[in-house]
Amino acid sequence: MNPLDAEPDVLARVRFGPDGLVPVVVQDATDGRVLTHAWMNRESLTRTLETGQTWFWSRSRQELWNKGAISGNTQRVRGLMVDCDGDTILALVDQTGVACHTGAETCFSDRLAGAAAQPFASLASLERTVTERAAAADPESSYTARLLAKGIDTVCKKVGEEATEVVLAAKGDEHGQVVYESADLLYHLTVLWQATGVGMDEVAAELDSRRA
Repeated sequence: MNPLDAEPDVLARVRFGPDGLVPVVVQDATDGRVLTHAWMNRESLTRTLETGQTWFWSRSRQELWNKGAISGNTQRVRGLMVDCDGDTILALVDQTGVACHTGAETCFSDRLAGAAAQPFASLASLERTVTERAAAADPESSYTARLLAKGIDTVCKKVGEEATEVVLAAKGDEHGQVVYESADLLYHLTVLWQATGVGMDEVAAELDSRRA
């Protein structure tokens, strides 16, 4: 159970349609990917607020359903937003497992047109991989686990080395090498965050706080 700290009169601020439903866009709170679209009624919204897990209304089955109750692909809600008209909800979640019933990570994986690059999704995926390696990987078979096992001094040294490589590539006007070395730097910086208990969302929040 993870009840949300709700604003006053939440239900009064949401404009449910004539059918008693409001559309909900579910977004990954870390990387910004849109995961799925669903519907809520007053009861499912109330349960979401009370439990901190997503609850929806199934229009086909005409019943409430708790995302991941059967599959294990749960969604822990970090926050709920409402649009300017009050008739659409945005749910920011931490997704466990995949979001789509097809087994895809997101229900919006079938590209129709245009670019589909999601750079922040790549960084969030990297952070998850580093966390998994830190928790369970064998240092003999995982570079990440081996690096962490050597301690913070080694991790810091690697970040310094990779930062220098980026600078040298930039000084040499080597575009492709700047891209390559920057990827190495981001990886080792993510390992340093893991070693020091820093989350990427904390860094993002700090960046957001500086925009003003």
